[in-house]
Amino acid sequence: MLSEELAGVRCDLEGFAAEMFEPFARADQRRWGGVYLRGLLLDGGRKSVEPMAARLGEDGNRQALAHFVTSSPWDAAHVRARLAWRMQPAVKPTALIIDDTGFLKDGDASACVTRQYTGTAGKVTNCQAGVSLHLASNGASAAVNWRLFLPGSWDPSSPKADPAKVARRDTCAIPAQVGHIEKWQLALDMIDETRSWGIDVPQVIADGGYGDAAAFRLGLEERGLDYVVGISTTTTAQPEDAQPCIPAYSGRGPRPVPAYPEPAQRVKSLVIAAGKSSARPVQWREGSRPGNGRSGYKRMYSRFVALRIRPAGREIRKATATAELPVRWLLAEWPADQDEPVQFWLSNLPETTPLPVLVRTAKLRWRIENDYREMKQALGLAHFEGRTWPGWHHHVTLVSVAHAFCTLQRLSRSPKETASA
Repeated sequence: MLSEELAGVRCDLEGFAAEMFEPFARADQRRWGGVYLRGLLLDGGRKSVEPMAARLGEDGNRQALAHFVTSSPWDAAHVRARLAWRMQPAVKPTALIIDDTGFLKDGDASACVTRQYTGTAGKVTNCQAGVSLHLASNGASAAVNWRLFLPGSWDPSSPKADPAKVARRDTCAIPAQVGHIEKWQLALDMIDETRSWGIDVPQVIADGGYGDAAAFRLGLEERGLDYVVGISTTTTAQPEDAQPCIPAYSGRGPRPVPAYPEPAQRVKSLVIAAGKSSARPVQWREGSRPGNGRSGYKRMYSRFVALRIRPAGREIRKATATAELPVRWLLAEWPADQDEPVQFWLSNLPETTPLPVLVRTAKLRWRIENDYREMKQALGLAHFEGRTWPGWHHHVTLVSVAHAFCTLQRLSRSPKETASA
C-alpha cells in the first residue's frame, strides 16, 4: 500500500493488529507486531527488516524489529489460530487448500536450506520449502497455517544427514524434537491442528505433489474428509467394472487369494481408452482479463472427462479390507486442441457428483497460487533475511496477517464477491 492509502485505514489496521496480537504477553511485543505489519504493508521493493525500518519513520527501530521477528518468544501458532477464527466468517471456506512454495537462498546458513526442487524456480536449487494451508472459497482465501520443511540432510537421525547442516541446528534454533517429515504428513498435521482450533472444513484440495502420495489420500479418508487432489499420469488404477477373482488352485502351497486378473493401468491410458469424444465442456469461473463472460471478463473454460475407477497400489491394497479396491473419481482435462489429456485428479466425492462440481472444486486451487503471488510480490513473503527456525515461522505468520488484512479491506469494498462464493 502507498503511505496515503495506509493512513486511510490506519484505525482499521490498529484494531486488526490488536485482535491478532492479543495473546502476546508483553505490551512491547504487541507494539512491534503492529509496526512490523505496517512495514509489510507500506509500498517498497524489499520487505526485510532494514529497508522496512527505513520506511517506517519514527517507528523504524531496526534492532527492535529484528529482535521481535527473530528471537522474541511469542508463539506463532497462537496468532495463526486467531487469524483462522477471524477469517473463517469472512472467507466462508468451502475447502482447505494445501501446497508448498520455495524461498530461494544464496547461502546455506538459513534453517532447513538445501538443494531441492521448487516450483518457484521450476528446478532444483538452493532454497527453503514452506508448506501452507489456506481457507478458500470462490471469492476469497487466506493462509492460516504454515510449516517449514526440514530435509533429511538436517535431521541427525536420517541416513541422509549432512554433518555440516546438523551442526547448524543449534545456531538456527531448530527444536531438538523436529525431524524430517514428508510434506504430505506436514499437511495432515496442519489439517489436524487447524481442526483443533474449531475450523472444520470437510474438503481438501491439493496438487500432484500431495495427491500422488497414497498415504496422504488415505489420511484424508481416515479423517472423514472429501478431497480432489492432483495426480501424475503414472498413477495406476483398475477400471470400475474390473472384478477380482480366485485363480485355480494347483494343489501345491497356500491356496490363492482373490486378485484382479489384469494388471492395473495408468490413469492416462484409461482416459485415452474412453476417447476424446467423452470429454464435456465446463466453464469453472471468469478470470481477470477482459473477455466475453457475463461480467465482461474472459471465461475459464475447457473440456473434461470423468471416469469411475479403482485406484491401485500396494498402500491402497493394504488399507482395503476386501479384495475389491474402492471406487473413486478420475477427472482429466482434455482441451479440444490437444491430442491427449493434460491434467489429472482423483476424488472421493460421491458418485452422484456432477461434472461441473468436480471441475470447479479441482480448479479452486488457483486461489492458493494467487495468495502466494500476492504475498511474495507485495508483502515480502520471501524477503526474510534471518536464519532461525522461529524467525521464519514468525515472518510467514505476520505476512499472512498482513495479507488477511488486505483481503478484509477488499471484501469490505466488494461484499458481493463472497456473497456468491
